[in-house]
Amino acid sequence: MPDNHLIWTREELKTYVLIFCANANFSESKDEKRFIKEKVGKEEYQKMHAEFEKNNDYVSIQKIQAAIEHNNYTQKDKDELFGEIKAMFVQDGETDILEANIFRGLHHIL
Repeated sequence: MPDNHLIWTREELKTYVLIFCANANFSESKDEKRFIKEKVGKEEYQKMHAEFEKNNDYVSIQKIQAAIEHNNYTQKDKDELFGEIKAMFVQDGETDILEANIFRGLHHIL
């Protein structure tokens, strides 16, 4: 995994995952951006968005998996993260097929 020296905090991981999911349909809506910024703050959003922009989907998934392991996520922690993802997906009024596929894919690999 590229940048394997990078160790994210739980907050950084949550931010990155939400950005990754918001981009499932290749477009972050204004409502999704607002939701993420409200959850984590503007600076955290900008920092992790810059990180997200450097990665392709494969690298993103690798980094997410590594951060989940590093932070010793329990099933309860994962369930809470997926709850935040669900809440973010409905911010723009609908969950499209690409977002649903990302959600199922993350459930499968995590």
